Amino acid sequence: MSATVSPLAPKTFASLPALRGVRMATASAGIKYKNRTDVLMMVFDAPASVAGVFTKSKCPSAPVDFCRTNLPHGTARAVVVNSGNANAFTGMKGRAATELTAKSASAAVGCSENEIFLASTGVIGEPLDATKFAGVLDAMQADATGDFWFEAAKAIMTTDTYPKVATRTAEIGGVKVTINGIAKGAGMIAPDMATMLSFVVTDADIASPVLQSLLSAGVEPSFNSMTVDSDTSTSDTLMLFATGAASGDGQARITSEQDPQLVSFRAALNDLLKDLAIQVARDGEGATKMLEITVTGAESDAAAKTIALSIANSPLVKTAAAGEDANWGRIVMAVGKAGEMADRDKLAIWFGDVRVAVNGERDAGYSEDAATAVMKKQDIPVKVDLGLGSGKATVWTCDLTKEYVAINGDYRS
Repeated sequence: MSATVSPLAPKTFASLPALRGVRMATASAGIKYKNRTDVLMMVFDAPASVAGVFTKSKCPSAPVDFCRTNLPHGTARAVVVNSGNANAFTGMKGRAATELTAKSASAAVGCSENEIFLASTGVIGEPLDATKFAGVLDAMQADATGDFWFEAAKAIMTTDTYPKVATRTAEIGGVKVTINGIAKGAGMIAPDMATMLSFVVTDADIASPVLQSLLSAGVEPSFNSMTVDSDTSTSDTLMLFATGAASGDGQARITSEQDPQLVSFRAALNDLLKDLAIQVARDGEGATKMLEITVTGAESDAAAKTIALSIANSPLVKTAAAGEDANWGRIVMAVGKAGEMADRDKLAIWFGDVRVAVNGERDAGYSEDAATAVMKKQDIPVKVDLGLGSGKATVWTCDLTKEYVAINGDYRS
């Protein structure tokens, strides 16, 4: 965790209630960081339903491979997460580390190794000494408690400056259910998931295939719509677990994604995922500004998203934001290079409520002072209308500062 907390950090953190069926513990194993927790264990007292989405990187970490193998079994009894070492690009040693961790965790919990899920975040290419935390899992399983979400969020941070937490409630068939989530991520953050770990748990009783459908859909307008620096990590892992404890309150098990009783839950889950994703973008390494980029009038929603990401990932757009420079020419450039249909002479651009360009040229009423006033704010809405169709998309990003270079210039050392 950085010594200085991001200026975009939330002023207050959500208070996450204990959630029936899941307990957590953290430990300090000294993997990279001294004097801070770097291992998280989540224990499910009964087999939980499970869903996951992972990095699209062609160089995934050993824990990602491990999770993908176990996911089809459909049940989870424990999750073990470490920070400080990604266990990525570590060859046979990486696989051996996941096997040792899973063996230790399954022994501690008393379950099958295919009910264990693993995640690692940190430096790529350094072998992970799994013996460091294999020895602490027995005690963690015994000590695990339900009221521990904030500490759990802190244990998985790397260059994050604050923990990311969110909670929502919903109703399924008149029965109240709760959803809690934690996430980490600050750099190497791009759509297709990022150097991002997130673990979401609900006490609802929902079958694994339905959870997977909900998660795969929910990730697109949330985690896959934010970018810090356009780089996609080896380790991205977002997992959703359902303990089923609400069945004790009379909630009937959901076995179909078309079930009309899912309306409230789906909306709450999507809102929680968006909340966590924006918290990650707001903690971008060295960030001082948050940009919400909305593209409308595109040929399709997919085209709008491609253009929005072209703007969000442009170092020139991001450095202009850092310098509080209302340089809408950077936006024109990013739209033009995106590879999607655009008509220069139909383009309109806004910074906040200030329209700076319309019909392919500077707005006749353009005011440099008004545009600069928007750029001086911490939160900068940017809107682009292409004037071609009904496609629209919104993505979130942060600015690019000298501090980003400083953080990543000596990340390994």
